Amino acid sequence: MKPLPPTAHPRRILLAVTGLSPQIVTETLYALAVANDEPFIPTEIHLITTAEGAERARLALLSDEPGWFHRLRADYRLPDIAFDAGHIHVLHDAAGQPLADIRSPQDNQLCADFITEKVRALSSDSTAALHVSIAGGRKTMGFFLGYALSLFGRPQDRLSHVLVSEPFENSLNFFYPTPYENVITTSGNKHADARYARVSLAEIPFVSLRHGLPTALLDGRASFNATVDAARAALGPASLEIDLGTREVRAAGRTRHLRGLRTSRAGRRARPARAEQGRSGPRLGRTLPARTARHRRPDGRHRHLRSCVQSHRRAPGKGQ
Repeated sequence: MKPLPPTAHPRRILLAVTGLSPQIVTETLYALAVANDEPFIPTEIHLITTAEGAERARLALLSDEPGWFHRLRADYRLPDIAFDAGHIHVLHDAAGQPLADIRSPQDNQLCADFITEKVRALSSDSTAALHVSIAGGRKTMGFFLGYALSLFGRPQDRLSHVLVSEPFENSLNFFYPTPYENVITTSGNKHADARYARVSLAEIPFVSLRHGLPTALLDGRASFNATVDAARAALGPASLEIDLGTREVRAAGRTRHLRGLRTSRAGRRARPARAEQGRSGPRLGRTLPARTARHRRPDGRHRHLRSCVQSHRRAPGKGQ
């Protein structure tokens, strides 16, 4: 069955990471809903950012003045989009305090775990299509967001970066191309009319690894590292380890203890427990090489191994 396109899903989510430039929210929304040949109008917007980034987004986008998010909706007559302070998700440090910035390896790990869990939770709704923008925030935030979508993304999800023409790129006064004259000051203290700006999306293809993740990770919380390890174990080359010293078998990240198997002192030979099948059943009491012991099977296969051992015993007599 062919999956539904993103625009056909009743719940459409724009998820972005932002830092000190909340403009990427309105730029991305404009590119998706206005400048797109197949408009994708989100039903809700979610931001992941630091404490300072959250305050900048609230003041620039959601305030009464300038309120650039509300102005964009009004200028292009977009329908209601759920986006308020509750949709701005602030990173926290190990003590649970809002994170001002990502400065240490520990902060970086907390950021990765937070982003991974947010993407997992939003992508768990089959009625939702997720559009992820990695245009804002620190480079590590964008990387973690894109990687998390690769881990949990589905056919209806998309990943993109927003592109803005010169001289409007990196301008603190530019938020989107207005449908009317709007002269702003750009970098270099120059003036330009925002209605002539060009904003577009560069969609980034990604490989979805979701099908290889254990159900427990898809349904519950997991750290970034744990999720990556699970994907490696599921999609990497098969591995089987047999430890005769500890009598354990390890495969697919799991360990099982072997019962009924005794090892010699050298740890290089294994002795299967005696097996009796009535008076005529086979009985093995001799230590066999490890490679032979692990192929021991009941009935005919077992008797075959016994005959091999007996042949081995008689071999020296042939030369006498």
